[in-house]
Amino acid sequence: MPNTSQRVSALQLNIHFNRKLFLAMLFSTFCTCTPCIAANEVKLVLNDPTEAPYTTPDGTGFFDIIAREAFHRAGLKLTLIKLPAERGLINANAGIDDGDLSRIAGIEKKYTNLVRVPEKLMNMDFVAFARQSKPSEANWANLADFSVGYIKGWKIFENNLTSSNNTLTADNPEQLLTLLDKNRIDVALYDRWMGMALLNQMHIKNVRVVEPPLAEREMFIYLHKRHESKIPAIVAALRAIKSEGLYTKICREKFGVLATSTAQCEIH
Repeated sequence: MPNTSQRVSALQLNIHFNRKLFLAMLFSTFCTCTPCIAANEVKLVLNDPTEAPYTTPDGTGFFDIIAREAFHRAGLKLTLIKLPAERGLINANAGIDDGDLSRIAGIEKKYTNLVRVPEKLMNMDFVAFARQSKPSEANWANLADFSVGYIKGWKIFENNLTSSNNTLTADNPEQLLTLLDKNRIDVALYDRWMGMALLNQMHIKNVRVVEPPLAEREMFIYLHKRHESKIPAIVAALRAIKSEGLYTKICREKFGVLATSTAQCEIH
């Protein structure tokens, strides 16, 4: 029969063994649960109708950084896909995809299954690009005097041009600016920053932005209504990114290489 000293030693050994077993189980649980959480992360697929400098193939565009950071802070993983502008809205509204990255306010009136994230991504300038000779200025009224091109599915242009306008739609921005460069149209309607970046990329030198812009609009993320509960977290994340100064910093980096003024980067 073990004496008192032997019984105490056995008890200590048992406690030590149980402590090691507990720590091993705790470590194992932590290591196995972390990948499980990642595997169960909510992933959203949004159509991205924009180009550089907003989004780029390598994911270093302004919206790439800001939107992905906002989604990450909201506990979401954002994946962007490229579809033609109209098709992207149709798919998002039908629930085939989870939403659309960047649209003007009000599209929910037609695409009723989409819900707006009520914190803007940015103000966009919608402008006319023209060759050096004409026009000296552009507005919705005097565009009737020119042949006009725009990308199919861009609602701000579709909604403001009338049947009196001589219009031609393009499938993509490269085609649009090629039409202008080849004198097939007088003016091309597009976003200021994407147009400037693409003109540089295509080495088109004889085209300018007609000032002032036709319109300036706030741009918003839209989600399919099944994701409406996720919107408050995204809004909070976007506001935090702006208040921390990260928004302005990244914006100036991405747009400052295209123009001396980056007023759109200021929070307002």
